[in-house]
Amino acid sequence: MAEQQNDKRGAGKVQPVPEQDFSDYAGLMVIVEQRAGVAKKVSWQLLGEAKRMADKINAPVYALVMGHNVRHLADEAISRGADKVYLCDSPVLEQYRTRPYSRVSLDVIRTYKPEIVLVGATYTGRDLAGAIATHLPTGLTADCTQLDVDENRVLHASRPAFSEKMLATILCKQYKPQMATARPGVFLELAADSTRKGEVVSVSSPMSEAEVVTEVLDFLELTDRINMEDHEVIVAGGKGLGNAEGFKLLQELADALGGVVGASRAVVDMKWIDHDHQVGQTGSTVRAKLYFAIGISGAVQHVVGMQNCDVIVAINNDPEAPIFKVSHYGIVGDLYNVVPAIIKAVKEKRGLPFAANTANG
Repeated sequence: MAEQQNDKRGAGKVQPVPEQDFSDYAGLMVIVEQRAGVAKKVSWQLLGEAKRMADKINAPVYALVMGHNVRHLADEAISRGADKVYLCDSPVLEQYRTRPYSRVSLDVIRTYKPEIVLVGATYTGRDLAGAIATHLPTGLTADCTQLDVDENRVLHASRPAFSEKMLATILCKQYKPQMATARPGVFLELAADSTRKGEVVSVSSPMSEAEVVTEVLDFLELTDRINMEDHEVIVAGGKGLGNAEGFKLLQELADALGGVVGASRAVVDMKWIDHDHQVGQTGSTVRAKLYFAIGISGAVQHVVGMQNCDVIVAINNDPEAPIFKVSHYGIVGDLYNVVPAIIKAVKEKRGLPFAANTANG
């Protein structure tokens, strides 16, 4: 009886993964996300980062392109840093569905054995990366904001931790491939170079349409959703606005500049503005050409999401605000006096009508 009880207790234990030889795994692979034949920017950003890391360890860069009528994306991947592209072009892959896309990815990974696999941390990328990692003897670090590789070819995948107050660097030393998803807007994409040479390897889809249990009927675009990563001008506000009404002033400046309104986490938590506008570790990471930080103190959680913008203009009535340390231009003063003056100057420059009562906030 005692032996039977011991057997029952042991039956539920998680068995260790058998040791495997990963010595033949090499290279960095980026899974290119696309919709309707247009690649997501994060895929090219990751290709640029993969190329940087690959140069450190003298490794090749691969790209995996899946879809239907997407051969042009394979060529573009080569122009943006890939040495070899695995292309699976099939009607089954015309629309993203987890099972066929993960099956293709698993076949390519198991056959060609990249040592590192990177995926964009989009809704689709998170779904696909999780589905892939589930079937591999490896881990997955999600939503990374920093990536690096050391001399031992170990991926250092860093992501926010402890209520976004610090970065945790996660290593996967024993298993391959090492996998990570990375946030859009964090890394710089390489400019396309049409003279680059590379190889395109065609791979077949392991599934027929009859084997796929789901069918995409239609896509409904949320036209009112703000995609912060796509905008070149962002006018962001924080608690210094005093109340939600202050965003009307920021919207006027954003409209005059042809931009969009952003926000810090604090004002999103206070329901002054929707989460779609949030910039920072728990929001969007942006690389705008022009970024206004208005009434934002400059907490690290916000700064990591906007510090790589080309030009940062900070407006704050506290001369010691941390935001001034990362800004290119700083204005110390009452935002309800400063912002209307900027709006007036912009509208005069662009020949737009200006309402004199804007300064009332």
